Amino acid sequence: MYERHRTRPLPMGKFIRRMALHGCVALAVIAASLFVGMSGYHHFGSTKSWTDAFLNASMILSGMGPVETELSNPGKLFAGFYALYSGVVFIAVMGILLTPVVHRVLHRFHWEDEYEDK
Repeated sequence: MYERHRTRPLPMGKFIRRMALHGCVALAVIAASLFVGMSGYHHFGSTKSWTDAFLNASMILSGMGPVETELSNPGKLFAGFYALYSGVVFIAVMGILLTPVVHRVLHRFHWEDEYEDK
């Protein structure tokens, strides 16, 4: 997927396409995670409204915390596990978004050091 260290860095157009692809993957992960959270809050929580389930799931997924705290015992268990899952999703999405940028920066440093004088 990425160019090897002995090849030139990608031109800007291809790099922007790579960033767009990574952005789409990150959005897909976030959308799937939001759907799981909404379904769980709708099923296990005391919220019967999809908009309330969306609010609670999106607040936990964004790291802000839950809006509704009066949940049933299964709802509390779901909220706890979903909060832990959301922390992992945050780290994964940041990795997906930052990988092309970090690779490009490191590739440029390596390229300039090894091949600039030749």
